[in-house]
Parts: sequence; C-alpha cells; structure tokens
Amino acid sequence: MTSLTLVRRIKARPQVVFDAVTTAEGIAHWWGPDAGPVLVAEVDPRVGGRYRVRFRLLDTTEHESSGEFLELIPPERVVMSWRWTGGVEDPGESRVEITLKAVSGGTELTFTHSLLHSEESRLSHEGGWAGALDKLQAHLGALT
Repeated sequence: MTSLTLVRRIKARPQVVFDAVTTAEGIAHWWGPDAGPVLVAEVDPRVGGRYRVRFRLLDTTEHESSGEFLELIPPERVVMSWRWTGGVEDPGESRVEITLKAVSGGTELTFTHSLLHSEESRLSHEGGWAGALDKLQAHLGALT
C-alpha cells in the first residue's frame, strides 16, 4: 500500500475551505482533475454519513467515487474512506485525510490519500488530486 500528500495554501478562512470539501455545493466547484463538470455530488457530512461524487473529464469519460466520513472536526479535519465505483482506477478501499490550518491570509490545506493499491495508482491519483486542488485554489483563491 502506498500514499501521497499534497499541500495547498488557499486565500479563504478554514471554515470556508471546510465547507468546500464537505458540502455538495462546495464539491461541485472543484472535484475532478480537469475542467470537466461534477455531475452528481451527494454528501451527508457527519461521522458515518456517506458521500458520492460523479464527474466527467474533458475526454468525456465519467468516474464515480464514494465513501463514508470517518472523522469530522470543523473547521480543521476531514477523514473519509474512498472507493471508486467499479474499482477500475484502484481496487478496494483507501483513505483520504484533509487537514486545515489557519495561516496568515487564509488556510494551509494538507491532503493525504493513503492505502492506495500500487505505485501506479498513487501516481494517477496524485495527478488527479493535484488538478482538483488547483481548481479548489482557483475557486477560493490561492495564497502566494
């Protein structure tokens, strides 16, 4: 099993970033690695609550992931299980952890996706999440 960690500095308060990663409206702005749209965002943001997100890439392929919220500490931390529908991108369940820390002018977001099946999967997810987090920064504003 392998993992990846990405860090972004966002020009928004931690609560605004927390809402962007735990609400359907927020997720619709940034989920997915490219400019393709989020087609479905269903979120029940409570421990034990489930989420499901379906998005379309610019190449017209569609991808769907789902999982359960394992830990929610507003506005500091989100931990959720992660599974691709159909398991093609990565078989089995993995784990996403998002930590938010107030910094001057905004929030430092640390994003970790762990328990990935292989190095190939890690590299693919790293590229996908990097694109998604770039979209989040573009939506909320990037700190320099």
